[in-house]
Amino acid sequence: MNRKLFKSVIAAGAVAMICACGDDTKTITANDASNNELSSSSVGSQNPVLSSSSVNAQNPASSDSEIRVNNPCNKVALTSTAWLLDVAGESWGIYADGRVTDAAGNSIGTFAEGTIVNALGQVVMENVDLTVLPICEANATVDPKTGDVTLLSSASADPTSSADAGIIESSGSVNTNPELGPDGFPTLESYGAPPAEYTKDISATAKRGWNTRYWDACKPHCSWLKESSNDTTRADTSSNEAFLADFGTARNCNIHDVEVPTFTLGDVSKAWFGYNGTRSACGDEKEKGVFTCTDMAPIQVTENLSYGYVAGTANSKCGKCYHLQYDGHFANEMENNPPRETHKALKGKHMIVMASNIGMDVAGGNPNLPAGQFDLMVPGGGVGAFDALTTQVKKGSDFNWGAGFGGFLTECQNQLGYDATLAAYQTCIKDMCDAAFGDAGLPNLLRGCHWFADWYMAADNPTYYIEEVECPQYLIDHYMSRYNTSLENNFKKVTDWSTFKEGDVLDTLHCWKAGEAPPENGWQNPSAGCDVE
Repeated sequence: MNRKLFKSVIAAGAVAMICACGDDTKTITANDASNNELSSSSVGSQNPVLSSSSVNAQNPASSDSEIRVNNPCNKVALTSTAWLLDVAGESWGIYADGRVTDAAGNSIGTFAEGTIVNALGQVVMENVDLTVLPICEANATVDPKTGDVTLLSSASADPTSSADAGIIESSGSVNTNPELGPDGFPTLESYGAPPAEYTKDISATAKRGWNTRYWDACKPHCSWLKESSNDTTRADTSSNEAFLADFGTARNCNIHDVEVPTFTLGDVSKAWFGYNGTRSACGDEKEKGVFTCTDMAPIQVTENLSYGYVAGTANSKCGKCYHLQYDGHFANEMENNPPRETHKALKGKHMIVMASNIGMDVAGGNPNLPAGQFDLMVPGGGVGAFDALTTQVKKGSDFNWGAGFGGFLTECQNQLGYDATLAAYQTCIKDMCDAAFGDAGLPNLLRGCHWFADWYMAADNPTYYIEEVECPQYLIDHYMSRYNTSLENNFKKVTDWSTFKEGDVLDTLHCWKAGEAPPENGWQNPSAGCDVE
């Protein structure tokens, strides 16, 4: 399974908190290195994770093989967007969280405040100015179980075509220069056709379950680090390898839908360091906190296949993916309460969903539906027990957000009755979508809301057959934090994320582990800590 991370994340965990305190190795400056081959005029961002424009400028999607061969970004294996540094003819990558890798993707040190230090804490380069370095997009993947880095190339691609590829054309190779959307991610089309297994008939062998729906906009449960050994839902934190095998922490964004870290340094001192999760907008932080990233709204892949994210039961596992095949029925069906036109219209369609949250009110199985419930994340699906949506999309106290549990469809059922036509429900829901999200400046919410009416057929609590599957790369990419790609970082704590913009650079601190503090006046602090004033 492809994961757009890198082999050196595991090795980097051992050096991510090391301070530049050695003086017995040769230190060079950026000016000592050979001139960089790329002009600084192409740099449009101070943060390679966040700016898509600078990546496009430096790594254009082109069929011109000469451009691809001569692209300096091809000299180094990068598993997420990074700055490219030429050091005496050797290419290094500098990532947003401070990790530095060589051309093969191996960890060689860490970067902070213009300085690169090696694993021994020795300064190897000073005066590195990120503003004059070119920015390169990811061109490699890593297998967290083996640590092997694999460059994306047509030679290593193993595409699987699908008979049901109505929207996406089949791709004969992995696109090494994918077209990027406005959010900096590859477009849906660039992933190629989905595997045939995502739309195969599983009704003969699979258990049945059912969907409800919600969109509270809160920081997802899976965006938090594991709290204790008793927490079996979140990513394993016993090692970086285990953390990445579980896809780490789920992305979260600020009120303006700009991705921010899922955890940073806490209230550190020279005698202590630790980490705090970025605080949810569903708490007291409100607009200063963090939210669900809106690109986690469901998206249509083909006429009969969509991708999305779900909340599972209180003991479900983050980062797992499931194939849902809708069967034309619904959860509360009885002889005198048969399936509606909406449920029948959804029959035969498939979804691949990834668990990004849990719900204390999400039910387990019963004799009729032993697979239990998934609460599907759908804008307009109802805010449920918590609500950050009305903080993010300000419509005033009198705005009709529909039912807290059930959202726009439940409101339309109250207006039209429970036996209205599919077309009537679709029109009612889309009118509510337009009123809520049409001018919100968050197009993914409008798209996902319309998806519920147009693709999901406004089906109320539909049932499905379910099996666990390998996660599609699209869902992995939109799930995994692009900041917290290891268990360690040196990001300074932020209490108000509302002012963070695309291209902003995160403040960092020099930190050290116990016994590795830089000496001061002949004395070495034995404690772990950070260089704070």
